[in-house]
Amino acid sequence: MSDLFSKFDPLISERAGVLAKGVRDPFAIVMQQVKSPTVAVIDGRDTILLGTYNYMGMTFDADVIAAGETALRDFGAGTTGSRVLNGTYQGHKECEEALKDFYGMEHAIVFSTGYLANLGMVSTLAGKGDYIILDADSHASIYDGCYLGNADIVRFKHNSAEDLEKRLRRLPPEAGKLVILEGVYSMLGDIAPLKELVGIAKAHGAMVLVDEAHGMGFFGEHGRGVYEAAGVADDVDFVVGTFSKSVGTVGGFCVSNHPKFEILRLVCRPYTFTASLPPAVVACAATSIRKLMHAGEKRQRLWEMSRKLHGGLLARGFRLATETCESAIVSVLMPDQETTVRMWQAMLELGVYVNMSRPPATPAGVFLLRCSLCAEHSAAQLEIVLERFGQAAAMVGLFETAVEVAAE
Repeated sequence: MSDLFSKFDPLISERAGVLAKGVRDPFAIVMQQVKSPTVAVIDGRDTILLGTYNYMGMTFDADVIAAGETALRDFGAGTTGSRVLNGTYQGHKECEEALKDFYGMEHAIVFSTGYLANLGMVSTLAGKGDYIILDADSHASIYDGCYLGNADIVRFKHNSAEDLEKRLRRLPPEAGKLVILEGVYSMLGDIAPLKELVGIAKAHGAMVLVDEAHGMGFFGEHGRGVYEAAGVADDVDFVVGTFSKSVGTVGGFCVSNHPKFEILRLVCRPYTFTASLPPAVVACAATSIRKLMHAGEKRQRLWEMSRKLHGGLLARGFRLATETCESAIVSVLMPDQETTVRMWQAMLELGVYVNMSRPPATPAGVFLLRCSLCAEHSAAQLEIVLERFGQAAAMVGLFETAVEVAAE
């Protein structure tokens, strides 16, 4: 009998080799207690959280927690059904109303996760005979949506307006086309040149979907995302997002002004055939979304903290994925996988949790430590973080390793 797990043997061997060198598994961290948006107990000690995507710090907001407690008491722990059967409660409709108000759009649909939002929208919008044109660095959920559907897939070079136009020119002008972009790309923390890309897409008769998972809350005048900041709101057909970043809970959504949008509730399989979110979750989300509509001070603070970390790391000699601070994601480039894991562990031992990222999550050959800032981080915490980065680099010989790699 063939072993269906044998295809994973190279990865199993690679993982075993890394762990055999005495480092811990970077993907098996347990948070024993979470004290605030910026501090958790890991291995029995307080640890600064610098890798949670809790951008606006809403997980411990008193109003958000109170809304969840009330819904849990009044509606129970779960719905036990999908949205098209018994799984639509008053809270789900209120959450969708909050989204429509936040984005200033006519329609909103809530999914059970952000992953399902992309899976559902991408696989449903474009079908056989249509084309999906997407950035090569698109999130896994976007790619999986492409694979679930029957559309032809066309990739263009990351953030390249020239390559997007070249690809679009080659497609039949009468064919249905969906261009998928992301406001912020989560691995490197860079933003898309949406004004240029959206303009090209519309010139070629394509519909445009923008994923604002990492832009919602702090880009644009109203915090709607990079597409708002870029001034292309009128040309974007669909905005997809998640509740697991700035909103501070779990879930996904899509908003749109398309007049036929509501039919998606009957034809989008990842919406129709999935249990709906628990009442407490949508209550938390709705409250958080409405508070984010008036979070200008938080947005300003998040940008201040992000620029402080980015500038501080550059001043200490670290190589970063972006020359300037483009978002609340600051990615520190590493020379190889072993150094990345050792650096990650040293940071954890020094009381700072960051994300370790490697291919295929990152572009080929790119290893990094990914930091995501929170509006609740204090200046004092960031001073500690910068100090710890320097200490960890000395512990693992990071700069000596980088010099050796450059010499090769």
